[in-house]
Amino acid sequence: MVTVGIDPHKDMHQAVALAQDGTRLGRAKKVKTGPEALGQLLTWIRALAGNGPVLWAIEGGPGLGRALADALLGAGQEVVWVPPRAMAAHRRLSGPVGAKSDVIDAVAIARAALATPDLARHRIDPQVRKVRSLVGLRQNLTDQRVALTNRVLAAVHIELDHRLGKGALKTRAKVGRVRALVEGAELDEVARWVLLEQLEEIHTLFVRAAEVERRLKELVEPLAPNLLGIRGVGVVWAAVLLSQVGDVSRFATSAKMARWAGSAPIPVFSSGRDRHRLHRGGNRQVNRALHSIGVVQVRLGEPAREFVRSREEAKGTKGAYRALKRHLADVVYRAMVADQVVRGRAEVSLQPAT
Repeated sequence: MVTVGIDPHKDMHQAVALAQDGTRLGRAKKVKTGPEALGQLLTWIRALAGNGPVLWAIEGGPGLGRALADALLGAGQEVVWVPPRAMAAHRRLSGPVGAKSDVIDAVAIARAALATPDLARHRIDPQVRKVRSLVGLRQNLTDQRVALTNRVLAAVHIELDHRLGKGALKTRAKVGRVRALVEGAELDEVARWVLLEQLEEIHTLFVRAAEVERRLKELVEPLAPNLLGIRGVGVVWAAVLLSQVGDVSRFATSAKMARWAGSAPIPVFSSGRDRHRLHRGGNRQVNRALHSIGVVQVRLGEPAREFVRSREEAKGTKGAYRALKRHLADVVYRAMVADQVVRGRAEVSLQPAT
């Protein structure tokens, strides 16, 4: 099999082909992004690989290379995603010290794919893609609101000599109370107007985020009933898990998903000392979702509290919560597998009879 490493960019993609033993095949290929890129790449690789199988390895997640990945998949090609960390590790391993170029990166991407046969395969799921877009929009709105909230809290402290609590602008009702405080304060007219405008913008961001969450609910409820049935998993966290995990069948076991999410400890033992430590890598959004679900379960459910309590003496409080997070990775995995099976059956039943 020939492995093609692709370093994607906004205006161009750099491709390099490697044989099964890791040696370069032919010359590197650079193509401009756009509809012509697919044809140029297929013509180039056929001259090198003939009719043999080809694996296309693209760096990153579904970002700059997504359009090309979709086109390749539509043309019957197999496409995998290579994490940037894996690419960087292989670049340091096999390239000249400190050297970096698009060709060097493409070679490292291909070698990472050769060294890791179980990389995530690219799949096109229109519903999950819609969820991913809405999750991204909600995160963008939340980031804007948090940044503006911090500026308003600082401005109120400076202009009114009044320190608001950390959560003083966490809801629309609290925004209204701060607006009443500003309106009743003795302030310069311009300073008052600026503060009120910023508060109105925060309120608008809340309204827009609520509309995004309404749309997410319409999409997520039919896609993930088992996932939503887990205590602590609301529409937002279910959407985050769906958008980040995508095709859960790409993980053969829940342990592999837990390692990918960074919720499984990693071994650091040597000389007969069996020891593990916290994994600080992995998908941080999924890791955060598992942590938040665990916190809610401990607060509301006796089983989760007992789980943490039984492990606190040996592992400490933080270690007990990490163990709960690892357990929740198994629970979430099983629920997502069940939901995917149901979706698959529904899609089969909707296909016309032949």
